[in-house]
Amino acid sequence: MVDHSFADLELAALYDTLNPWGPGDDFYLGLVMSADSVLDVGCGTGRLLRQARYTGHGGRLAGLDPAAAMLVQGRRAEPSVEWILGDLRTRLWDGAGFDLVVMTGHAFQVLLADEEVRTALAAVRRALTPTGRFVFETRNPGARAWERWTPDRVYDVTDADGRAIRVWHEVEGAPAGERVTFTETYDGSPWPEPRVCRATLRFLGPESLAGFLTDAGLRITEQYGDWSRGPLTSTSPEIITVAQPA
Repeated sequence: MVDHSFADLELAALYDTLNPWGPGDDFYLGLVMSADSVLDVGCGTGRLLRQARYTGHGGRLAGLDPAAAMLVQGRRAEPSVEWILGDLRTRLWDGAGFDLVVMTGHAFQVLLADEEVRTALAAVRRALTPTGRFVFETRNPGARAWERWTPDRVYDVTDADGRAIRVWHEVEGAPAGERVTFTETYDGSPWPEPRVCRATLRFLGPESLAGFLTDAGLRITEQYGDWSRGPLTSTSPEIITVAQPA
């Protein structure tokens, strides 16, 4: 099921403002610019692919997302990119021949069940060329990022019409194993009352990730703990993984 904050046109339009371009985007942009054909899984508003085209990428750029409201943002800004509504379960990727497949913005964490992870990774494997790379990141459970998702951390943003909006997060109870459920609340003049979206993310550790990748026929070639390519430690904020067909 698509998270409401991604399915709603008004909320989707706020995504890039709430998630400004940062070191992670620079990391992925360098990879995209060095690949002839790229599939961005869970591309959201398509900001990465739009920037790649603007920067001069002349090859195939394809963005896949199950939220139509997010893809609207991408199509409006850059129609030359191939925007695809769906997910890795709804498309046939055999022989797609992508040099690079990416999952950015912690999109990998929305895969909650083991079977969802296996299905997604198998589809990625089929979509890659024999020498292609799959690059994605997930929050390191050792860093316990969810402990900082509290109502006192409020984000103040302005929408396209200049209206002030406040956004905050709150975790619902203790983590259920690897899964954390939280709410994201939007409050401001566009709505008569706050809009509350609920979501669950899965925090897989390095060993579990390695097992899933191996089972899918992918081998880890590089792994980092931050966007500066620092080593992965038990408390690194990220688990940034580069994998290739085994």
